[in-house]
Amino acid sequence: MTTLPTYDADQLAGLLEALPGADSVELKLTVPGVDHRALAHDLGIDTLDAVVRQVAFVDTADLRLSASGLVLRVRRTQRKPGDVTVKLRPMLPADVPAELRGLPGLKVEVDASPAGYTCSCSLTASVSDRKARAVLLGQRPFADLLTPEQRAVVADRLPPGTRMADLLLLGPVHLLKCRFALEDQPRKMIAELWFLPGGARLLELSTKAPPARAFQTAAETKLVLTRHAIDLGAPQELKTRSVLAALSAEAR
Repeated sequence: MTTLPTYDADQLAGLLEALPGADSVELKLTVPGVDHRALAHDLGIDTLDAVVRQVAFVDTADLRLSASGLVLRVRRTQRKPGDVTVKLRPMLPADVPAELRGLPGLKVEVDASPAGYTCSCSLTASVSDRKARAVLLGQRPFADLLTPEQRAVVADRLPPGTRMADLLLLGPVHLLKCRFALEDQPRKMIAELWFLPGGARLLELSTKAPPARAFQTAAETKLVLTRHAIDLGAPQELKTRSVLAALSAEAR
């Protein structure tokens, strides 16, 4: 049986400290080098249930924002309104600015994978699909979509010497998102298949849990995935970092 890499003492201590202040925990696993159709069949994923998403990021060509812990994203979702997100990462729950606490659309989350964990704070606002599409087509500036609260966060976190006018729209890329439940586990899981520039693909499996059940959910999910012969010890890709790297290379 494949074993899940164990966090060292410092990682475990940091995770235990972060969990009480988080809103949720998302357990993630990227699955490299697989036949996606065969895996979907084995996991019982009905691809006709998939929702199409279109995602773009906003950064400099050399990804200065991402390197400084600021991620800007605009997204369209099939048959739903769009949304725009300002994310700070890493950001421990105890370090979330007091002025952001209680704002609509604020989420403090822990992302955990076999490779480690990271905490983030994100502020998301809904926008009309028409406005999101106009930004992705280059017909409208990204800044037009930001709420006053999001603008304040961006202004406070822009790297020194960087202006909004310096930022580029990277993307969009498309992805398929499908919810599914394995026959031996009632908890819903999500499969996301990202189509990156140059024909590369990135497959991520994930499930969410409240902080109090994070370790139990991780153990149960590990057991189920190993039964389906998924290698939990495979090298992990950080999704946003991988997508940004591909888009930055394409832009250059």
